[in-house]
Amino acid sequence: MASTYTPLGVELQATGENAGTWGTKTNTNLSIIEQISGGYIAKSIAGGAQTTALSVSDGSTGAELAHRMIEFTGTITGNQIVTIPLDVQTFYFLRNSTSGSYTVQFKYASGSGDSFTFSATDKGDKIVFATANDGTNPDIDTLAIGTGIASVAADTSPQLGGDLDMNGQDIVTTSNADIELAPNGTGHVTVKGNDNQGAIQFNCENNSHGQQIKAAPHSEAASNILTIPSTGGNSTLVSDASTSTLTNKTLTAPKIVDAGFIADANGNEQIIFQTTASAVNELEVTNAATGNNPGLAVSGGDTNIGLEITTKGTGYIKFNDLAYIPQQALTSSSNAVAWDVQAKPNAYHLTTENTTFSAPTNSVEGSFICLEINYNGSHTIAFNTVFEFAASTAPTFTSTDGKADILVFRYNGAVWQEVGRTLNLSES
Repeated sequence: MASTYTPLGVELQATGENAGTWGTKTNTNLSIIEQISGGYIAKSIAGGAQTTALSVSDGSTGAELAHRMIEFTGTITGNQIVTIPLDVQTFYFLRNSTSGSYTVQFKYASGSGDSFTFSATDKGDKIVFATANDGTNPDIDTLAIGTGIASVAADTSPQLGGDLDMNGQDIVTTSNADIELAPNGTGHVTVKGNDNQGAIQFNCENNSHGQQIKAAPHSEAASNILTIPSTGGNSTLVSDASTSTLTNKTLTAPKIVDAGFIADANGNEQIIFQTTASAVNELEVTNAATGNNPGLAVSGGDTNIGLEITTKGTGYIKFNDLAYIPQQALTSSSNAVAWDVQAKPNAYHLTTENTTFSAPTNSVEGSFICLEINYNGSHTIAFNTVFEFAASTAPTFTSTDGKADILVFRYNGAVWQEVGRTLNLSES
């Protein structure tokens, strides 16, 4: 009786057969069994849409379908079908290493039994079992890998047991998808440096000019919070390495802590802040010429803005050096002196004619003004009725060349009340 063969090519020797070659055939069978239990083969299925039958070689090693792991390779330009005979019963480790976005189906040569298909984008691994459970329509069953998922993409809640080592590679997405880092509960997203304070760097693909957000060094032991505005337009922070400018037009009544001054495009140092929803005002320290002092002024888009200094609790304002209001000149025209007391609260007038001081403009209740009258000849002086003198009677002014009179008034909201006078002073 002649030998027969299993579906995977192992020779079943009949009694009394193969005299003198029985040992050789037995050794071949053992090699085939070893191949079936742990063998590997790379099978190219390159090409257009087609069906590829895995070969069987009875009584010899090398049968394609008699390997434990089969890796499909090659560039495919159409959907592929790979088949095995109806009577094969074993399990396979399959790997799809083809190039090209087409499906690869693994099935029995015929029948309507179940099969397994790698999707057009699935370049992964699968364990399948050829059941040979029916002579006409046998099934290809799939077995779970690991925790029961066919690929990492199918795990909707993956967890790591240790650090994820990227080995110098990037985390990327496809189709313009975002990357979101979402800690659990009240957890934080923390950026750590190996031997530095850590930084987040932004740069475009293939662009070596990155920009960073960097924490203070460890030696400063700093714990600060930068809060992004909740509403409004954009807020922009520009590095001091370029323009040294911080511009913000969306913050309302910000709190400035330990703030220094920064320079604008003209070299003036300033702090920019918003006082109302409709206009932006600036507190500006202007550079001065050599030998002069810098100026502090309110500027910006709004008009008629004052500057208020308010202490907290029982605190007070202290000047360690001389504080003064600069003296400014008032002139007479057509026997009248116009006086803007907001612009010139400490004024002097060198007489050139007989004159009358008109009602001041821009008066503010509770403010004080001071006036020195220097007589350049014997000129008479009079005042508008808004000036209220002691006992409601104006003094007899000196009106003598080379002499001076000094008057101080306080505004009560209706009239300028005389606070004090010093008359008949020498000008030098």
